[in-house]
Amino acid sequence: MSKHERVITLDGPMNFRDLGGYQTQDGRAIKWGTIYRADDLSRLSHHDRQKLSALNITVDCDLRSSFEQMTAPDRHWSGVKYVDAHVYAENGEDDEQLDVPGVHEFNDMLGNIYQHVLLNVHSQLAFKQVLHELLNLPAGDALVFHCSAGKDRTGMVSALIMAVLGVDDNTIIKDYLLTNQLYSFAMSDQLKTNDELSQMIANMNVTKGDGPVMKGFLQTIHDGWGSAENLFTQRFGFTAKDIEDFRNKFLV
Repeated sequence: MSKHERVITLDGPMNFRDLGGYQTQDGRAIKWGTIYRADDLSRLSHHDRQKLSALNITVDCDLRSSFEQMTAPDRHWSGVKYVDAHVYAENGEDDEQLDVPGVHEFNDMLGNIYQHVLLNVHSQLAFKQVLHELLNLPAGDALVFHCSAGKDRTGMVSALIMAVLGVDDNTIIKDYLLTNQLYSFAMSDQLKTNDELSQMIANMNVTKGDGPVMKGFLQTIHDGWGSAENLFTQRFGFTAKDIEDFRNKFLV
């Protein structure tokens, strides 16, 4: 495998990608082979798991709901730590929406869902969990975070990481839209259930990524907190030194 391969070719997952190589506005770039984003990892073959182990991916952050995790559990590989970081509140968890001055709702349904997720107390805890796993990741190790399609929940986490590392909005949007070229948006691929949350997820998983939706997500960060740095310190428990360490760890 090439050292600088954006898409990691696997037997099962279709949308497994390296965030490495993206340029930041201060002239640096995200390190290759340290942060990966993906779709469903329940379809990993034996060869896939060997490959992920060889990539030294030691942390697997699962952003999916409890129903998705139970129905299609991740297939683990040697040496990996599994982290349940389900993004959507469920089973009586805190579903409070923050009232953040300066934030305005969008006309687009998916755009509003993304915004509501960013402003949701439980979702912020899930984001924080992934970000702190990255902050504490041992040198030389790598981490993957994923949902079912690798588009919505995974796209939001990717955007947060890239934004705080200093990647510009247009590049973040282009990375988000890569899913449209890789993932099959067939309804037949979605888990069958009558649960309202699961139905919403299934419907989102058959909807292609839309640039304005991610643009709105990033705009909510700008309008609500002024910058990704402020969001990280005010809601994710990062200090200024944490942000500096985060950048030094994942940028070259």
